Parts: sequence; C-alpha cells; structure tokens
Amino acid sequence: MVHLVYCDNAGKRGEKVLDKILAGTKSMVVRGAAGRKLPHSRVFEGERLYFMEKGSGLITATAIVKSVQNYVKLTDYEITKILKENQNKLNLSEKQKTRWHKKCLCLVEFENVEEIEPLSFEHQGNMDDWLILNKIEDVVVGTSIPYNYENSRF
Repeated sequence: MVHLVYCDNAGKRGEKVLDKILAGTKSMVVRGAAGRKLPHSRVFEGERLYFMEKGSGLITATAIVKSVQNYVKLTDYEITKILKENQNKLNLSEKQKTRWHKKCLCLVEFENVEEIEPLSFEHQGNMDDWLILNKIEDVVVGTSIPYNYENSRF
C-alpha cells in the first residue's frame, strides 16, 4: 500500500509542515483522535508515503516509513510524554501539540524524503487527510479511479 498525507499549510512564522519535512527538520507525522482513526494500525514500515500541501492540489514529495507507533486509551500524562519524547522528530508548534493531544495516536517516522515532479491530485468527495491507496496513480488526474474507501476500513 501507499499513503497520501495531507500537510497543513498554516504554520507559525510561515513554517509549513511540508517545508519542515523537505528541510529535514521534521521526520515524523502524527495523527490522533478520540478513537482509532486512519492511519492507526494501517501503516507499516517500508511502505511509501506521498505528501501534499493541503489545498495545493499537488503531490510533491515522497518518503519511506521507517517506524510506526500506535497508541490507544492514553491518559493526559501519557499523551504529553509521548509527544515530548518524539518532539525532536515531530517538530510541533504549541498549537499543534494541543491539536494532537488525543487519546489515540499514530506516530509515523519516515526517511529518504525526496521531492518529486508534482502530480496533480484529483480530489473526490469526502476524502480524509490520510488516504490509503493501492498506487498513487489512483488519485492522480488522468489515471484516477473512483475512491471507494475499501482500504480505509478497520
């Protein structure tokens, strides 16, 4: 499987998530919710990530999953501890620390980041901020197929 990761484009002092990834100051992304949510337990070491800046319509970078940490039913103390222990990889702003203070967390560390020739993303309906795909061409303009959420089920 491959994964398409939307990156927030509103950062402190103009720092965008994708900019941090490309600069090498961010080597881990986090997703969290009150209950299990994608990509929790659905992303694995060695799989390929594709990154796009939210709202840009372009997929512009790729990386390989190095490690994954999945957590459920965390206490407030545990959430704070996990985010703090991984801050050197996550590079979260204070606002992001608050946003990701969730009882279920999935931390995905990646390596071998590369900028790629931009691919035009074909947005369909109610897509989430993390898509699990058979191949990236499934969501690229000209080769896309209807997105059916088959890979998004737990």
